[in-house]
Amino acid sequence: MTKKYRFSRRKGHSLVRESPGIVIAPTYTPHADVVLFHGNCLELLASIPSGSVQLVVTSPPYNIGKSYEKKISLTKYLEQQETVIKECVRILSNTGSICWQVGNFIGKDEIVPLDIPLHGILTKLGLRMRNRIIWHFEHGLHCSKRFSGRYETINWFTKTGSYVFHLDPIRIPQKYPGKKYFKGPKAGQLSCNPLGKNPGDLWVIPNVKHNHVEKTIHPCQFPVELIERLVLSMTNRGDTVLDPFIGVGTTAVAAIRHGRKAAGAEIMSEYLKIARERITLAGTGQLRTRPMDRPIYDPKNSTRSLPAGTYGNGKARTDQLFLLDGGRKRSSKKSLKEMICA
Repeated sequence: MTKKYRFSRRKGHSLVRESPGIVIAPTYTPHADVVLFHGNCLELLASIPSGSVQLVVTSPPYNIGKSYEKKISLTKYLEQQETVIKECVRILSNTGSICWQVGNFIGKDEIVPLDIPLHGILTKLGLRMRNRIIWHFEHGLHCSKRFSGRYETINWFTKTGSYVFHLDPIRIPQKYPGKKYFKGPKAGQLSCNPLGKNPGDLWVIPNVKHNHVEKTIHPCQFPVELIERLVLSMTNRGDTVLDPFIGVGTTAVAAIRHGRKAAGAEIMSEYLKIARERITLAGTGQLRTRPMDRPIYDPKNSTRSLPAGTYGNGKARTDQLFLLDGGRKRSSKKSLKEMICA
């Protein structure tokens, strides 16, 4: 059990040191490393001074009827989102960023990409869009009457034209590392940045499902790696990162791991309990996460690719192939080579 160190009250706030160096508070105070507020995010936002947050990053409920949300009309949903976004803009510093990560609203007869109406709300509030980042993943529901959804968007907006952005900490490996110019005045010099390349606006990062190392009970959990890229590129050490819908604390975990402060609100106590535990482990370096920029597929590991004819239990059936013939299965005694070359 983690040992707790209690501090004296400051302006009505009870500060609790959950691990060496990490101070968690239940309400906003600049003295805390992390603020975990139990309740409506608007109450937390109202207590935060204007211009004091460097990065707002969140994945709000998508209004699709998940266990933690009550489905309402799209119009009402967007009105609620606008109310929250207005407060986020108020507390955002002039060099700060807002990253609003959303998917699709599932209606009765159609889907609505939520980033489309939200773009109008964010620009109406004076924000400027810098990127529409596509987050691609492989796991999710399998649809029978449309293509299965395998991406969501991270919509990056800034408050002004002068904003914090650091590319070097989030560079990814070059496709051809060490490649050099072979002719011209730069012959023999590196033709690419030795620190890596810009990750671009298409991010392939596994979503947190089933046996993912970061999986908790939350049905729509952020992968830590996703937030780490935003934290490292859009903030400096000591800055505050806010997530108005913090869930199980992934945003705070990413912030704490890189020397930033964090604040967030959550209405479900069981999620806040998990968030506190994860933040405590992150503060001591014991939280297990998927490493940043680990390849989804390792081409050097040939066992990840099954040979032709392999299925089921992983054993190749080369003695007998089953083919479809007018909707009926028929057996073929031809060899695998004969079938492939036929």
